[in-house]
Amino acid sequence: MCRNIKTLFNFEPPATQDEVRASALQFVRKLSGFTHPSQKNEAAFYYAVNEVTAAAQRLLDSLETNAPPRDRDIEAEKARERGRKRYARETA
Repeated sequence: MCRNIKTLFNFEPPATQDEVRASALQFVRKLSGFTHPSQKNEAAFYYAVNEVTAAAQRLLDSLETNAPPRDRDIEAEKARERGRKRYARETA
């Protein structure tokens, strides 16, 4: 999975439309192998981004959980700590 695609479900505040679109864009980039599509492929590329964005938003809107929402700041700090540990091992 692309490292830039983040979990968007069950956060407080909820994921924004921009975050959902950014994840869709990363997904389509990964599938297509394009960072920026050529003019010839641009329409198909952005059509796919729009379709994946819509599907992802429908998914997020339909999911349910009994777990309390996670705090974005706490989860970001946990991710930074995991990164520090991972990169400390690689350089040691």
